[in-house]
Amino acid sequence: MSLTIHKPRRFRLQRSELAVPATSPHFFPKAARGDADVIFLDLEDAVAPEQKVNARRNAIAALNEVDWGDKTVAVRVNGLDTPWNFRDILDIGLQCPRLDMFMLPKTGTPFDVQYIDTLLGQIEADVKRKEPFGLEVLIETALGMSNVEAIAASSDRLEAMIFGVGDYSVSMQTGDVLFGSAVAKYSILTAPNERGERERHWNDKWHFALARMANACRAYGLRAIDGPYVDYDGYRACAERSAVLGLEGKWAIHPSQVAIANEVYSPSPETLEWSARLVATMNEAVAQGRGAASLDGKMIDMAHFKVAENIQRKHDAIAQRGQSAGSAKR
Repeated sequence: MSLTIHKPRRFRLQRSELAVPATSPHFFPKAARGDADVIFLDLEDAVAPEQKVNARRNAIAALNEVDWGDKTVAVRVNGLDTPWNFRDILDIGLQCPRLDMFMLPKTGTPFDVQYIDTLLGQIEADVKRKEPFGLEVLIETALGMSNVEAIAASSDRLEAMIFGVGDYSVSMQTGDVLFGSAVAKYSILTAPNERGERERHWNDKWHFALARMANACRAYGLRAIDGPYVDYDGYRACAERSAVLGLEGKWAIHPSQVAIANEVYSPSPETLEWSARLVATMNEAVAQGRGAASLDGKMIDMAHFKVAENIQRKHDAIAQRGQSAGSAKR
């Protein structure tokens, strides 16, 4: 094993991550029965200040009383710069053995992660928890993006990074109203055609941020997750864009977005068929002492074999989760 390559810290299926405000207990059972891979109970942006303590109580009750099945369940706590963060982590960590992950918003420096890591370690020792809490962080400020590589390397507890386009827009002072959407002004004119006409070429102003965060995640073995998108009509295109960049899941701020995310971040039937043929072809080539072969008129080698392995691993996890969910619903 090369010491220059970081292995994935923990594999979890995270194609869709459904946001559920902790002030809305009537949504909890429905979310638990839904198809989202991950559910997070939100104590932060979806909760008014005067409701923070009550929302925490709701989250604790839900984690202990609702049957979440095999879903990964997280809680987005309030930020380190608020008066609620400490009690969020302490009370939930001490009282909720079912919780899988904490989500830390507005992560700006490696110390933010290391502080939470230390606190969670003390809680785990106190309650004699066998399985460590996971941690995912939101990269949603200019400071966080400036430190994203150092944050990714800051703790073995860290599992995933999420791009929070809303607060990132605020931090960058872009003046956006519809967070994450395309902006006509972020475009250039093409060269004139033979008739002297020029067309507007649209650019994606979030490409740098998404690509940088995704690269940091892959460098240190983390899952890269795309954040919310408020334009329902554009959700699929937004998800497809981030999937091409290597992100493996996306937030859903409404249950109707879950199915789209699950589809976009799952291998298509055509991709599965290609990967199966590629594995068979490469196995035959290796048996003959060759490290490369031809498939559909194109050269393939061991790099393609690794792509196929990743595709199959995700497919197997999806199939296993589907079987488990089906059994639970029956």
